Amino acid sequence: MIKGSFLLIVASVVAVVVRPDIWPWAAIVVVIDHALLTIAGLWPRCTLLGSNWNALPEASASRGEIAITIDDGPDPEVTPTVLDLLDRHDVKATFFCIGEKARRHPDLCREIADRGHAVENHSMHHRHHFSFLLLGGYFSELAAAQETLASITGIRPSFFRAPAGLRNPLLDPVLSRLGLQLASWTRRGFDTAEKDPQIVLAKLLDGLKAGDILLLHDGNAARTATGVPVILEVLPSLLDAVAAAKLRPVTLREALPVSVRES
Repeated sequence: MIKGSFLLIVASVVAVVVRPDIWPWAAIVVVIDHALLTIAGLWPRCTLLGSNWNALPEASASRGEIAITIDDGPDPEVTPTVLDLLDRHDVKATFFCIGEKARRHPDLCREIADRGHAVENHSMHHRHHFSFLLLGGYFSELAAAQETLASITGIRPSFFRAPAGLRNPLLDPVLSRLGLQLASWTRRGFDTAEKDPQIVLAKLLDGLKAGDILLLHDGNAARTATGVPVILEVLPSLLDAVAAAKLRPVTLREALPVSVRES
């Protein structure tokens, strides 16, 4: 799509040079092209801008596996309880950690990995204007988080999730350079905004099936009317429902083909 977009722009310029009178049509084509690229970047689960896991690979799904992913931590108030709940259900999850937070709470970040969960890259600073960065900005954000998380856990992240899932066409070359796989999700409960745990749970369980990637948040978590982080109210019921459906939660790394994991 990106290469086609570039060729389309070049062709439009050449066409206007040859036939100046068609410039309005050429301008319309270029505007539509840029609009499509923008929409693709603002659609977190879109695969038009490069490889993007919005579900687990087919082989993993065929084994009845799903992935529970938890973003925006580590959070010293919420994450320890999340870890205890996961241990209680003997479930491993994937934590997309913000490098800056991991640097502030290295022991907690290390504990996530020590308990058998995967620590993956969620950028260094989780900037709100992340989708507007250029190549240098993307590389700086991702590389800094890579080094920070690797130095704390001893394991280099294999996956990246963009803040809010938003990006632009310049992200994919940076992911390739750093050896990172973009991951989005199959379903989410919007637990950073929704304060009712039952609504969040219903969104996560609606149509739940093997191969799904679920999104929750230990950082920036919304709170119930009584002040409890929503994820702490949702997680026990979610894990019970997953077990009842005979689905097995795995980390994203565990869902990778064996040849990739061992490389």
